Formats: sequence, structure tokens, C-alpha cells
Amino acid sequence: MFVQLLAATGVLAVLTLVPGPDMAVVTKRAIASGWRDGLRTVGGITAGLLVWGTLTVVGLAALLAASATAYTVVKLVGAAYLGFLGVQALWQSRRGPAVAATRDIPSPVGNPWRTGLVSNVLNPKIAVFYTGLLPALAPSGVSPRLGMALLVLVHAALTLSWLGSYVMVLARARSLFEKPPVRRALDRVTGVVLIGFGIKVAASQP
Repeated sequence: MFVQLLAATGVLAVLTLVPGPDMAVVTKRAIASGWRDGLRTVGGITAGLLVWGTLTVVGLAALLAASATAYTVVKLVGAAYLGFLGVQALWQSRRGPAVAATRDIPSPVGNPWRTGLVSNVLNPKIAVFYTGLLPALAPSGVSPRLGMALLVLVHAALTLSWLGSYVMVLARARSLFEKPPVRRALDRVTGVVLIGFGIKVAASQP
């Protein structure tokens, strides 16, 4: 069981490190509002994983993954939300040099924890990922549900550690990112990336 759990942790760690919408959302928030809001966003993302993990363990996520209508509704709402965040970042990049040079720049709209939670809960690919992969990775020697629940906790812990560390690295370099040309460029890149992920989610299949 220990060897199986270790192997599963390695697979989950690799998947956690792959850049995705979560990293883009965290980057946007941490640069705009500082490390505290960045960590709150990470907390919301982790909570979203636990929501999907709970639904997976009780079997509801499998129903979503199997229902074309439910999957389409969730993915379109999620894509629209990512698109909204992307447009918001692009709009912020339009500020003039005089405004960008000041420290009194409005923070992104919305509670950072809720932003992280919503961006994750509205990503149906997590349901597909959990229902398709966790049963295969679950260690033997325990019940399937307990094994999947354990892997959900491992994945949540890995995500919290990785994105939390990423936020602290961004915090150290925030003085660089606050320079007007860098800030505008970062907002534009982040906005395009978020919109791109929104399109990718909208075009995804179960």
C-alpha cells in the first residue's frame, strides 16, 4: 500500500506542477493585491478541489462526467468566468502611465478566496480527472472510497504547497512587477492566458 501511495503521489505531483487556469488566477491576484490575497486565492482553489473530491467519493462527479448536458452547462459557465477574469486583466492593462505609476491601484474585484473557489468548482475537467484517474491510482488494502479520499487530500496538500510557494516567490519579485511597463505587460499576458483557458474549457469534451 505504501509503495502504491508513493507512486500515486508522484503522479499527482507531476500533474499539479503543470501550469493551468489555477496558476493564472493566482498570478493575477498575487501581483495585483499582494501575497495575502494570493494565499487566500490558493485557499479557495484548494477548497474547490476538496469539493470535487467529495463529489467524486460519493459518486456525483461521475454523474456529471457522464451527463453531456450537465457537463456542458458547467463548462460554459466556467469558461465564461475565466473569460471575465481575462477581460478584467486586459482592461486593467489599459490604465495610463500616470495611473500605473501610483500605488493606489484598485485591486481586482471580488473576494480572493471566492475567486479561487469559483474558478475551480466551475472547471468540469477536474471531475473528469478525478473520476477517471483516482480509481486507478487508489492504493489497495483499503476500500475504494477511502483510497480515493486519501488521494484527494494528497492532491489538495500538493496544490496548497505548490501554489502557496509560488505566491511567496511572486511576492519577493513584486517590486519588479509593480513597474508600470511590466505591470501592463503582465496584465495583458495574464488576460490572454485566462481567455485562452476559457476557450479551452469551452471546447473540452468529457
